[in-house]
Amino acid sequence: MNADVVADHGLWFRVESGATASSVRRTAERLGRQLELGEKRVADLAIVAAEVTSNLVKHAQEGTLLLRPVRRAGRAGVELVAIDSGPGMADLALSSADGHSTTGTLGIGLGAITRQASLFDGYSLHGRGTVLAVQVWNGPVPTPDWAGALVRPMTGEQVSGDGYAVRLADGRRQVLVCDGLGHGPLAAAATGAALAAFRAAPAGPPGTVVQHLHRAIAHTRGAALAVAEPDPVSGLLHYAGLGNIAAMIVATGERRRGLVSLPGIAGHQRPSVREYTYPFPAGATLVMHSDGVVDRWDLADYPGLTGRSPLLIAATLLRDAGVRRDDACVLVARAES
Repeated sequence: MNADVVADHGLWFRVESGATASSVRRTAERLGRQLELGEKRVADLAIVAAEVTSNLVKHAQEGTLLLRPVRRAGRAGVELVAIDSGPGMADLALSSADGHSTTGTLGIGLGAITRQASLFDGYSLHGRGTVLAVQVWNGPVPTPDWAGALVRPMTGEQVSGDGYAVRLADGRRQVLVCDGLGHGPLAAAATGAALAAFRAAPAGPPGTVVQHLHRAIAHTRGAALAVAEPDPVSGLLHYAGLGNIAAMIVATGERRRGLVSLPGIAGHQRPSVREYTYPFPAGATLVMHSDGVVDRWDLADYPGLTGRSPLLIAATLLRDAGVRRDDACVLVARAES
């Protein structure tokens, strides 16, 4: 992917040296200007990008960083998600304070990030690594989203055949996870068509939306996909899926519950579509992912993670359960109203 152009699904960097850190900073500055953040916030963004990548170079093992635009309510900002498998931090709050250092430096890195960022969230587990999510906006900070997701192409590919979308349609909160058949541009085209059709689809329950998507992507090679609609008022979740999209509900004090997707390929054959309804109480978490993520994860292995943002949960699962030989997508949504 051309580093001058950052698509909405983002641009991934393997952060292994100071040279990569410089590339991240320059790309972030270009993106900030393209989104018209203003020179002051672009300068702040450059500081954030430099400090985030510097921390990965100094402390991380297998450090990666996602840079992407974020859009909400007609506005745009820039988001950085840093993921590593390093030693982790026993106390992330302490490490974020100015003057705290483990490498003999001035210890202003995370402190500078929190000061310049509009939104900052992180999760670290000693011996397992750290995930940081940072957003830079110009003006008022939007309300944090109720869903968060990440997409990563398989090793060697520039585009991913996996994708996701979030929408509010006539009061219905709905999410889509899609896995275009195969890999590369044709798989990405199938998923792109599904995402566009989902955003434009008439309001309706998940089963109706999945039928709409099946018809809308008939000109593509097809995809596995699933649509979920959490309803915080009723405490229920409505779900319909075709193919191998995994979906689980994790509720406090309960084992995770798998959701049913029927066999089939959206866009091909004449699949049966059935909508299922599940309890989804306040505080519950929905996790959906493509088959580029193995399903042997357990959120109980990550103390305190369910209390962090949906994006941090998604990033942690992608790090620990995502495979490099396939495209991967993880989406996490919450039950809060």
